[in-house]
Amino acid sequence: MTIWFVAIGCLAIGVVAGVVFASRLNTSPSRVQELENQIRTLKESHDEYRDSVSDHFGMTAELVQHMTESYKEVYQHLASGAQDLCSTEVASKLLPTESDAVFEATSQEQETAGLIPPKDYAAKQSPDQKGALSEDFGIDKSKSMPDEEIPIQPAK
Repeated sequence: MTIWFVAIGCLAIGVVAGVVFASRLNTSPSRVQELENQIRTLKESHDEYRDSVSDHFGMTAELVQHMTESYKEVYQHLASGAQDLCSTEVASKLLPTESDAVFEATSQEQETAGLIPPKDYAAKQSPDQKGALSEDFGIDKSKSMPDEEIPIQPAK
């Protein structure tokens, strides 16, 4: 009989713990709806933020383009002024005669800059020559020492 009382007591304690646990979870439909609304609001604010970042960088690109054009106009004004106001010898020293020569020179330097090989290699004299990173670079196999000529260091 005491086993039945213990079993009924454990069942009652389990039911009470289940009710308390379920009330703590608060999985009511209104809570689910509230969380869905919160997710929707966060997604909308994220989309607005992403759009504003895109607009910002679009405007920045336009302003940089405008600034480049203004710089080009100032440079052209200085070049024409130097040609008109200075002697040809001084003007040629100060500024190139073509208005876009400075801009073209930098773009040509950038294009050829990609073709320059790295500075940390040794140039080959011929295509058949071993490179500096080869395992046997600089080793002449015809002059290798026989085993009996290798000096042996005594152990200390």
